Amino acid sequence: MAITFLATGPATGPPLILAHGAGAPMDSEFMNVVASGLASEGVRVLRFEFPYMAKRRIDGKRRPPDREPVLLETWRQAVAECDAERPFIGGKSMGGRMASMVADDVGAAGLVCLGYPFHPPGKPERLRTAHLEHLATPALIVQGANDPFGTRADAAAYALSPAIHIDWLEGGNHDLRAPGLTKAASWGWVIEHVAGFLRRG
Repeated sequence: MAITFLATGPATGPPLILAHGAGAPMDSEFMNVVASGLASEGVRVLRFEFPYMAKRRIDGKRRPPDREPVLLETWRQAVAECDAERPFIGGKSMGGRMASMVADDVGAAGLVCLGYPFHPPGKPERLRTAHLEHLATPALIVQGANDPFGTRADAAAYALSPAIHIDWLEGGNHDLRAPGLTKAASWGWVIEHVAGFLRRG
């Protein structure tokens, strides 16, 4: 299945391919706001959907995510079909996690993970960090400090590659919303930090 990109931002901007999380499509409110905000910062955002989500768009039926090999192959295909030689890649939650597993192999310019699922909620022993210990691609993880998929306290014990930097949204949850901040302010903080990383990259 060919990749269909939803492009936002100037054609000449640094390209960032973004994948959605497990439960929401590429044009969820969060993804739309982030893509629009980054576009206003001069970033060219290319969004795509994994096969299970693309099928939901056709028939409306909710499905569980595809198996990991399918998700990873879809990511490789997305990079191959992008017209940029070395795009930045990343995504929300599961989409970012899958991107982190192919980033070195596809030669990505950088990696952006928006709410990384370090472990399932309530199961901190089931870590999803082994490949992050040796990641060579420069990476930014934007994480809520109170994210049930991995808090600031949790992450203090992780052995992560020095290529990874984590920006913590104080009090934030997995939706990257923080108490005391409006949705716009919370997600504006996310956009600001991602845009800064892409400029430095």
